[in-house]
Amino acid sequence: MATEHRSTAVDAGAADLPGPLVDADWLASRLTRPGAVVLDASVGAHRSAGRRVPGARRFDIDGAMSDHAEQLPHTMPQAARFAEEMRALGVDGTDTVVVYDTAGIYSSPRAWWMLRAMGFDGVAVLDGGLPAWEAAGLPVEDLAPESAGRQGDFAARPRPGALVGSEAVVDALADPRAAVLDARSRERFAGTAAEPRPGLRGGHMPGAVNLPFDAVQREGRMLPVEELRSLFEASAGSRERLVVSCGSGVTACVLALAAELAGYGDVSVYDGSWSEWGLASELPVTTGP
Repeated sequence: MATEHRSTAVDAGAADLPGPLVDADWLASRLTRPGAVVLDASVGAHRSAGRRVPGARRFDIDGAMSDHAEQLPHTMPQAARFAEEMRALGVDGTDTVVVYDTAGIYSSPRAWWMLRAMGFDGVAVLDGGLPAWEAAGLPVEDLAPESAGRQGDFAARPRPGALVGSEAVVDALADPRAAVLDARSRERFAGTAAEPRPGLRGGHMPGAVNLPFDAVQREGRMLPVEELRSLFEASAGSRERLVVSCGSGVTACVLALAAELAGYGDVSVYDGSWSEWGLASELPVTTGP
C-alpha cells in the first residue's frame, strides 16, 4: 500500500506521537507537559457529558469549527477562519494535540482530519475517547476551560485533496485505481432506512462500497491493524486511492483514521458527503446492497 502522505514538513509536535492513535495511559503521562493540548471534539448529544479530560478545550464541530455560511452541515471553514479559531484555543504550531470525544471514537477523527487537512501533523486521536479514559481510572473535571486564555500561533497550510467535493467523487467512481467507501449504516446505504436529514434521497452512489464506521472498531476502540487491513482489502481490493464519505463528513473521518492505521496514504474525505449527494440533483443514486 502507498504510504506517502501529502505533508512536505513535519510539525514539531508530531515527533512525540507514536502514530495517529494514542491510548489513555500515553496521554496521562504527558498531560501536564508544556505544549500538550487536549481538545474535546464531541458533537450533538455527546456534548452534554458534563465532564472532561482535565484541561481539555472545546473543539466545537457543531459551532465554530463548521462553515455556517454553507447550507450543508459540518463543512470545513475557510483556512483563515480555521486558523483564527485554533489560535483562539491557544494552539501553537509546535504543540502536540490529542483529540477525543465522549462517545468513544465518533467525531474526534473529524477534528484530527481537519487539522491534518490544514497541514498540522502534530495531532492524534485518543483511542476509546472519554469512556476509555474513565475506564482506566484517570481523573476528570466537571468543567473544562474553553480556551487556554492566550492566543496561539497556529498557521494553516491547506493540503490539496484532503477534503474534496462531489466532482472529485464522480472522478473517483470512474477511476479503476480508486475506491469510494461509505461509512453510513448498511440500511441507509441500501436505501431501506430513511435518512435522518429531511429532503435527502435514500441509497448510495453507484459503485460505492459500504464500510460502516462502527465496523472498524470494537467497544469504542479501533481494531488492531491487521484486522483493519483485512477489512480494507475486502472493501477496496487492490485499489490504493480511497475517497471516504458518510452522512455529513464526520464519521467518514473514522474511516480515514482506520485507513491511515492500515497503511493507506492516499485518502480524501468527501466534505459534503450524503448531505450534498443525497439532495435532489443530477448526481446518480442507486439502492440495494
